[in-house]
Amino acid sequence: MEKRPSTSRGSKKRLKRFLLRYYPPGIILEYEYKGKRRTKPIDLLDLSEHTDVDVLINVIIRQEPLISEKRRPILRSLIEKLTAKLETKCSGKYSLDKMLQAHILPLTNCAFNKSGTRFITGSYDRTCKVWDTDTGKEILTLSGHKNVVYAIAFNNPFGDKIATGSFDKLCKIWNANDGKLLHTLQGHSKEIVCVSFDPQGNTLATGSTDNTAILWDTETGKSLFVLEAHDAEIVSLHFNTEGNLLVTGSFDNTAVIWDVTTGQSMHILDGHAGEISSTQFNFAGDLVVSGSIDSTVKIWDVASGTCLNTLEGHEDEILDVCFNSTGSLIASASADGSCRIFSTMTGQMKHCLTGHEGEISKVSFNPQGTLIISASSDKTVRVWDVETGKCLNILKGHTDEIFSCAFNYDGSVIITGSKDNTCRIWLREEEKSSS
Repeated sequence: MEKRPSTSRGSKKRLKRFLLRYYPPGIILEYEYKGKRRTKPIDLLDLSEHTDVDVLINVIIRQEPLISEKRRPILRSLIEKLTAKLETKCSGKYSLDKMLQAHILPLTNCAFNKSGTRFITGSYDRTCKVWDTDTGKEILTLSGHKNVVYAIAFNNPFGDKIATGSFDKLCKIWNANDGKLLHTLQGHSKEIVCVSFDPQGNTLATGSTDNTAILWDTETGKSLFVLEAHDAEIVSLHFNTEGNLLVTGSFDNTAVIWDVTTGQSMHILDGHAGEISSTQFNFAGDLVVSGSIDSTVKIWDVASGTCLNTLEGHEDEILDVCFNSTGSLIASASADGSCRIFSTMTGQMKHCLTGHEGEISKVSFNPQGTLIISASSDKTVRVWDVETGKCLNILKGHTDEIFSCAFNYDGSVIITGSKDNTCRIWLREEEKSSS
């Protein structure tokens, strides 16, 4: 066994176990250091069925002091599991499993917990409801807001807290298991329109039409920082994977990258000629994508705040943008009725996805990055093949505009929310035939 640098007694890092992360591919090392359990990720974003596994294992063992040569067999087994998961193909065929008459007034949003066993819906009826995905039964109703519950979020990956942001200017944090109200967060002077937990679950960000975002401690409910740099309402919030940076998008045509630990703005991303509709970090956290009503998508360098590329081609407002789980592709949704898939590295358009007969307000990759779903005002959701750009499936049945669609963690379930006041659960055909 190769020699490791000696460390003083008690301060040595001891590897306890390996954990698999399928999307995006990676291995999490759980180790003990100074009496505490910690984790460290090994990201394998470029892993594919063509990867030379032996070369990859050599690189990991050489670069990672926690992994010794004797761990080579288990490392090989883990990487082979990840590769097998990547090779799993699905038909892209989904069919209606359940229709839920979710609220008496229109829905505003819906979101899964990490495993997809539960989802939440917000509504103009001033409540948020928690649902069991498998049975379609309502588990909890979170009541207490005095106005529309517009923004909702689970603290994924944990899923034990829910945040609700309302037009009553308040955000509330709830226990996701028993529905108990944990904190009421007071600080905004106008409607709250977006909320987001950091991936570690320690911090909650709220964005408002009062032009500010506020960072809150999720344990104490105390305000940490008020983020002031925008001249118009904030409509988009997203933490990076580490949880130390936040990006906000605003109707003032700019996005801002913030240092979460200090509350200071690091970069103002200025370049769009119209209001920002959507912003997101890639998984690695070195890029931000922004979509605007100026019909363009921009890719920004996080370290310098400079625009690396402007992606053009849409003929109307961009309403949503997202990265795939590894960050290699970007999808955009537009009021022109099309979605586009771009290469992050080159900025080249790979496919223009046409077929919808109305504007597309939401677009999302499945965790594997092989499918895209798009939600439209034409009352349908379409499922697209990322490789070919072909439409594989049209999810029909809603009787009004669809504004929300999401995959669960393994891509086997799709949830859709519509202005027809219903939520629909769609199950992948492979799951239906095996159940």
